[in-house]
Amino acid sequence: MLILMLVAAVTMWLRPLVTAQPLCRARTVRTGKVFNVIQDVRGDRLYFRSTTTRLIKHPCKKNIALYLGKQVFFTTDNFETSLLPFTIPTSMQVGVPEVTSAHFAGSLLLLVVNHKVYTYDYESNSWNLSLGIKHPVTHVSGDNCCYTGSLFCVDVSNLVFAYFRGDQISQTYIYYSNTGGFSFWNYHYDGQAEIVGSLGGIFHLFSLSQVGMLVVDQGKGMFKYSDHPLNRSLGLSFDYNGTLDIVIAPGQKGILLLWFEKSLLFSHNAGQLVDTVRVKKGDQTLFTSIFEAQITIHNIAVNENELAVITQEDNLYYGNLGIVPSSIIKFADQHIWSEEAALVFRSSGILEILTPLRDAAFAAFDFQKCLVNIQAILMDPELHVGRCNIEFLKGEFTYRMYTIDMHSQLELTALLIPQPGTSLIPLVMVSNPHSLGFQATFYESGYTSDGNTKYKLDIYLKQQQHWGRTDFNFTSSLKRATMSTLTVDIANKEISCVDIKPLSTLISVGCDLDKKIVIQKEFYDPGFQGQKSSQDLRVFYSYQQLGCPLLVYYDTPWKPVVELWRKDRFQEVVDAEYVLLEVNGQFSYSYSLTAKSAMCTSQPQNWTTMIKETGGPFFWNRENYVSCHDPNNDAPLRWPDVQYQILGGRTANQIIFSHNNGFYVFYISIVDPYYSYCQLETVFSIYVYGAFPVQLVSAGVVMVLLISSILGSVWLAYMIPRLLRTARGRRMKRFVAQLYGRCKAVCQFRASATARTGTEPLGRHRSSYRGRSDH
Repeated sequence: MLILMLVAAVTMWLRPLVTAQPLCRARTVRTGKVFNVIQDVRGDRLYFRSTTTRLIKHPCKKNIALYLGKQVFFTTDNFETSLLPFTIPTSMQVGVPEVTSAHFAGSLLLLVVNHKVYTYDYESNSWNLSLGIKHPVTHVSGDNCCYTGSLFCVDVSNLVFAYFRGDQISQTYIYYSNTGGFSFWNYHYDGQAEIVGSLGGIFHLFSLSQVGMLVVDQGKGMFKYSDHPLNRSLGLSFDYNGTLDIVIAPGQKGILLLWFEKSLLFSHNAGQLVDTVRVKKGDQTLFTSIFEAQITIHNIAVNENELAVITQEDNLYYGNLGIVPSSIIKFADQHIWSEEAALVFRSSGILEILTPLRDAAFAAFDFQKCLVNIQAILMDPELHVGRCNIEFLKGEFTYRMYTIDMHSQLELTALLIPQPGTSLIPLVMVSNPHSLGFQATFYESGYTSDGNTKYKLDIYLKQQQHWGRTDFNFTSSLKRATMSTLTVDIANKEISCVDIKPLSTLISVGCDLDKKIVIQKEFYDPGFQGQKSSQDLRVFYSYQQLGCPLLVYYDTPWKPVVELWRKDRFQEVVDAEYVLLEVNGQFSYSYSLTAKSAMCTSQPQNWTTMIKETGGPFFWNRENYVSCHDPNNDAPLRWPDVQYQILGGRTANQIIFSHNNGFYVFYISIVDPYYSYCQLETVFSIYVYGAFPVQLVSAGVVMVLLISSILGSVWLAYMIPRLLRTARGRRMKRFVAQLYGRCKAVCQFRASATARTGTEPLGRHRSSYRGRSDH
């Protein structure tokens, strides 16, 4: 009994020691401060008027961040140096230097200062006022548009919005920029004039290929979207009891967090469904919302799958961003909060509490950094957190980027190993199920060396429209390229599995850049309008680019054999619709079909109309092609006898060359919008041969004249000897003989005269006086 009492006493004594262990290890950053050196703050000092702080990280460059509080700080080294407050040059004449919103876009930092948008290029240390915004704005927003992984880190979107939060949507002005914020243009939302409610925010979610708008009306919030199919209706409504900030979680998974001091909401599908974040202890739910728990949020931090909250009640909360209703747990009570504190995840499971520290002797601020090791804290038995039930989760596709082109598919594999005595429920998710569908198979694949069962998860992906199991109103437009993320997670994963991150990859449902097309190998118009030129054209033939031309016999209808290649491997012969245009303006060819014989139901496009519409040649492609066989094409068939200038596809249309030999250099473009998302085009050459010169007299006339001349010669050979034996023939022979004799005498006389006078020509010779005499 005494031993039991001693054990209990020791336990009670040790418990305060366990809970008294600090949540984080603090250190102070203090650099560059030398006495007798005065640092001046130049320009207008920026500030953020809010009772809460913000820490905005660059989505790609992890060392770049902006701190918003009573002071504003900009860092390029993760606050590892003492910093002067961030200022804007007085030459910008901002008036009141109050910052209401900020956003990173590439090498630019966008700030809304006194209702105007300014850009700061931190690489060149230059400021500019954004162009095109003619009305006051309070916020800028964009996608967290960098996809970061072990293999690459790349900006994938430059779309930025500027707007006045709280304005009535039907009357407000919304601006967008696709130049990273240099210039803005008016953005008009479809049906904007009919939307009832105020603007709570607008964002672009790259992985969903949608623009989302938060509509607030009568204490309810709901999201409206820009494109089919989500634009058909609003998202489900939720309680909106404060001015919520919208945070897009990194990773392009469609995860949104909406928060202010008394509310924290969560959505895993870009706002279509919004739920409250619960407060739990172990497996028990203590409160269903932050408001119910009477928590006052000061700042939050998120990464791809973690969430941290610091409150004004001096508490720290932690949770993960799984598919199951998101929840947070409370860590032990300790003094960690201050009005200037802000949270940021440095890596998975490592949280930093950042606090600027004023220095009485210097203008530059120091920074206190307190690192929280989440994994170590979760081992505290007082938290009632279960042991991690995952031993291994891996996929070779993690942090890669894949492409699924039209009619293509992709196969990915993940390996899972549960802890002994546990079972796992794998979960496969895509952020954009309207364009990307999948089928998954989960099965045992062997055992580890210590006897644990290994499992494989095979995932087959292709366009949702080609699975044939969804309603048309659910899928997005097949012609439009989209993006999506694929995430593999464990539905029953314990919160203690901090180091087991979900497997995620980015998938482009669009153009496969490795694809290309290859051709199986006196008339021109520089305006490409089929009119004769007044002069000849000399063309330089690029053998390096075009190689040897194909040989085509002029009198045989022809069309090229088009092959699809991926990298250096042949894929298939292209049977899609395409168009040809001779790049030098030659038009000495025609088409075998007309609009009528091609069975067109509407007027087909042709090069003449397309050049007029686009302003030049070579712009007829999958984006502007409209098939004359499309039942939705309402252009009437007014000229059925015009040439049908589209080859391939459902018709047997071919090229017919005129009676000319020569080189033709053709531009070819695949215009079928359902063959590939790529603009497949190339240039190739042919040589047309076999066209002999045109005969001026018909072959029949030539044959008649030839036969007549032969017969005439035979007749003359027969008749002339007979004529010479007659009296008339003898007189003719004597006449010819006399004529010959006279001609011979004249020739002899002239020869003798020439011999007497030397070689001088008649009528001109030298005189004896060396003068010149003319006779």
